Formats: sequence, structure tokens, C-alpha cells
Amino acid sequence: MSATAHSVVAPSGRVKLVAGVLVVAYALITLIPLVWIGLTSVKTPTDSISYPPKVVPFLDFQPSIEGYCNLFMTRSRQTPDYIAGLPPASGACEEVARARSMVVVGASNYVPRFVNSLIIAFGSTALSVVLGTAAAYAFSRFRVPLKDDLLFFILSTRMMPPIAVAIPIFLMYRELGLSDTRLGMILLYTSVNVSLAVWLLKGFIDEIPREYEDAAMIDGYTRLQAFRKVVLPQATTGIVATAIFCLIFAWNEYAFAVLLTSGEAQTAPPFIPIIIGEGGQDWPAVAAGTTLFLLPILVFTVLLRRHLLRGITFGAVRK
Repeated sequence: MSATAHSVVAPSGRVKLVAGVLVVAYALITLIPLVWIGLTSVKTPTDSISYPPKVVPFLDFQPSIEGYCNLFMTRSRQTPDYIAGLPPASGACEEVARARSMVVVGASNYVPRFVNSLIIAFGSTALSVVLGTAAAYAFSRFRVPLKDDLLFFILSTRMMPPIAVAIPIFLMYRELGLSDTRLGMILLYTSVNVSLAVWLLKGFIDEIPREYEDAAMIDGYTRLQAFRKVVLPQATTGIVATAIFCLIFAWNEYAFAVLLTSGEAQTAPPFIPIIIGEGGQDWPAVAAGTTLFLLPILVFTVLLRRHLLRGITFGAVRK
């Protein structure tokens, strides 16, 4: 008789197969809403609310760019005689509008709202990472009185539900003139994200041996130079992972954006749900706006996915 030895730590082939099936099934289930949004964005308003739902393009429905046209353009209904007297349509969106007895009268507010999201989200993320890195380094390397209490206080600000402080912040911003301003939203999102940045980055910096900095300072580097040339390069993985998490929050935040912005600084999340079409909600335009809104965060995460995976697992296995 012969016995086959295997590690009690390494999973067996059957376990790997079951785990793989579960992961694939979970991925497919989570992708269903995204696929549905993408399909809705290329439907006509009638097809988007049809029952039973039309799912397969070119089989159940003919793809249309009407949702994207309605997202970027504002239209006005006109009489057939007025439309007949117009020159030929100058673009695809104009043709779609005239097929509905409408004309394009100008651009919508989606692009300015999207730009506001870019500026506020990336601005607050950069500020959160800078402040969080400096604070995390101080907590990790220096003797700070009541360090544990301060770290818990910093983390507790993240536990507070936004609605609990929404009214005080609204009143404070109104007095300071920060309501409906990009600066006000950047400062607010930074104050929320900096606690997460401090806690995440402190763990990464703790894993960097102090001896590296000591050796650099013995060679003549100042503390700041050692931080810049020794600590920061080794903490890049943690900084990138932290930036992704901060960006996701700032990019998707809805409650504060609804309360504190209405025009100049309004971001895309509160703007997309109020896109109104003829006779009600323009679901293809809403889906088109949502699809485009997902792209920047998706591209940013995919480009930095290697750092994100390393950052999540950093320090999990110690030698």
C-alpha cells in the first residue's frame, strides 16, 4: 500500500475547484447590475421600460444613442411645420431629436457636473493622502502623548453617520460662504477621508524598518530627506491603495453633495437621478450618465490594481 502525502496547509484540488466556482459565480452576480445599466443606456425610452424586459441587443431591441444624446443635449418639442422648414440635421443627435418631433436647443449640465466630480474627488483624495501620510509617519515614528487615544478619536470621526452632522455642517458652511463651492466640498471630503488615510498608512509605515532611516541619517540625510527618499518610495503601495479607497468614497458620495450643492459645485451623483425626459424619468439618459460616471474610477482602479492587491495583503504574511 502507498500513501499520498499532502500539506495540511495547501488546499486540495477539490477545494480549489469549489473556491474557483464560487468566485466566478460571485463575479457574475455582481456584474449583472453593471451589464443591465450598460444595456439600458443603449435602449430607447420605450424599450427601457418594456415588459417583459428586452435584454439581447439586435434580437430583442435595436441599440440607440438616444440616451447619450439626451444626456448631453437639451431638446425642445416643435411643430411638424417648423421642423420641416429647418435645414438638414447636422449630426446624429439632431436626427434622433427630429425623429421625436424635437430640436436640440443646447448642451445639458452633465459635463460641468462631471468636471466638478473630477476636481472635487481627485482634489480631496490628493489632500487626504498628503495629510494622512504626514500624520501616519508622525504616529509611527515619534512618541506622541496619548497616541492610542488620538488614533481612536481620529478613527471615530469615520464612524459617525453623515446625516448626524449634515445640519451643523450646512449651517457652518452657510456662514463661511462655502456652500455650493468646490473648495468647501474638497475640505469636507478631506476631513472625512483623512481618518481612513491615517489608519491605513500608519500600518504600512510601521512595516518599514526604522533602521533604513537611521542609516540614511547617519550618512548625512536630514529627517525630512530620509522620509522623502527612504520611507515614501517603500510606502508607495500603501499610498496608492489608500488613494483608491479615498477616491471611491469622494467619487460616489451623495448625501453631502445633495445638501451642500445645488448649482456651481454640484457633482454628478445628485444630478444623474434628476434627469427628466418627456413624460417622466429618462431612464436611458440616466443609465448613460451612470455608465460614463463609472469609467474614471474603473480606469483608475484597473491601472493601479497591482498596487491595490499588494497594498491589501501587505504585512499579512510575516517572515
